[in-house]
Amino acid sequence: MTTVTLTGSCLCGDVTYEASGDAKNFFHCYCSRCRKATGTGHASNILMTPARLKWLTGEDQIESYKVRDAKSFTNLFCRICGARMPRYSAEHDLAVIPAGSLDVEPGVEPTARIFKGVATSWSCDSTELPEFEKYPPRA
Repeated sequence: MTTVTLTGSCLCGDVTYEASGDAKNFFHCYCSRCRKATGTGHASNILMTPARLKWLTGEDQIESYKVRDAKSFTNLFCRICGARMPRYSAEHDLAVIPAGSLDVEPGVEPTARIFKGVATSWSCDSTELPEFEKYPPRA
C-alpha cells in the first residue's frame, strides 16, 4: 500500500484537483460500462482509501451521470470539455481517480486487469504492437 498525493486536470484545464490517500489498487477495467464511459478498450483507474479529494479549480464545472441500473457506477466529467474526473464515495471512503486525468506520474503501477473476460477482441493487452514516439511513418 502506497500513500500518494496526486494532481490532475481536465482537457480544457478549467477543472483541477488534488487527491491523496493510500493507493490500494490500480486497475485496467474492461467492463462494458468502463469502455462506454471512456470510449476506449478499458478504463485505467487508481482506487484510493482512505482518501481525500479536493477540487482546486472549476468544481462548478463538474457534472455527473449515474448509470440507472448500477449500484454505484457514476461518471463525473467536466461540462466544458467532457473529460472524466475523479469521484469520491463517502460510503466507502474511496476515491476513483481516472489515471488519464493525472498531471503527474502516479508513483504506483497497475495491479490488475479486471473484467478481462468481457474485453473486446481489439482491446489493448500484452500483445506486441509496433511502437512510435508520435505518428507512424506514412506508408
